[in-house]
Amino acid sequence: MNRLVLKFVAAAALVTSALAQSDVDNTHKYSWAENVGWLNWRDAGSPTATSGMRLHDSFLSGFVWGENIGWINLGDGTPADGVAYGNTSGADSGVNIDPDTDELFGLAWGENVGWINFDGGAAANPPEPARIESGPGGCRLAGWVWGENIGWINLDHGTHYVALIPEACSGTLVGDINCNGFVEVGDIGGFVLALTNPAAYAAQYPSCDIQNADTNGDGFVTVADIGAFVQLLVP
Repeated sequence: MNRLVLKFVAAAALVTSALAQSDVDNTHKYSWAENVGWLNWRDAGSPTATSGMRLHDSFLSGFVWGENIGWINLGDGTPADGVAYGNTSGADSGVNIDPDTDELFGLAWGENVGWINFDGGAAANPPEPARIESGPGGCRLAGWVWGENIGWINLDHGTHYVALIPEACSGTLVGDINCNGFVEVGDIGGFVLALTNPAAYAAQYPSCDIQNADTNGDGFVTVADIGAFVQLLVP
C-alpha cells in the first residue's frame, strides 16, 4: 500500500460516521392524505433529512412526518432476512419493493394511527398500486396507500408528489463502496481495496460496481478520488 493511501487510512480512521441523507428530493417531498393533510417524506431527523425516507434495493427505511398525526415509520432498514421485511411481527415490519415491478408492499406504522398498508392501492378503483415510477423527468412515488384509520394517501398527484434524487433513481450512490445504501465509515475498507486491489474488491463485493469508488467522476478509480471520498464522508 503506497504512502498516500496509508495517510488517507490514518486520517479516515478519525472520521465519524456521516449521517445518511434522505433519498427524497427537496423540491417535491410532500404527499396528501385525504383525512390527515400533508405528509413530509424528507425532512425527518436532526440535522434535517437525516431520518427521512431512504430507498434500498428491496425495501424502504426512515420516517414520514405528518403535522396532524406524527411519525410514520417505513422500516428500520434491517429486515430479519436482509432482503425484505417479513411483516409478521412489529420487530420486522416495513415497506418492501418488488424488484420486478417496483411496486411497494408491506406495512408502515404510524405512532398515532396504526398500520398503513402499502398493498392497499391495488384495491382502489381503478387499481393504483403504490410504486416507484420512472420517467423522462426522473423517478417518483406513485399510486395510493391505505390506512384503516386515516383513509387514502395519494402518491399520484401531478403537482404535489414525492420525487427521488437522481442517485436513487439510477440505483448508484457514489461513495457507497460496500453497497449498503449509505456513505459511511464502513465504506473506508472497501475504498482502500478498490484503490489497491480491484480483483479483491470484486471478490469481496460481487454485487457492487467498483465505479462507486470513482468519487471525482473522472472515469477511473485512483488516489485522486481520496479527497472527494472524504468530502462525501463529512459533508
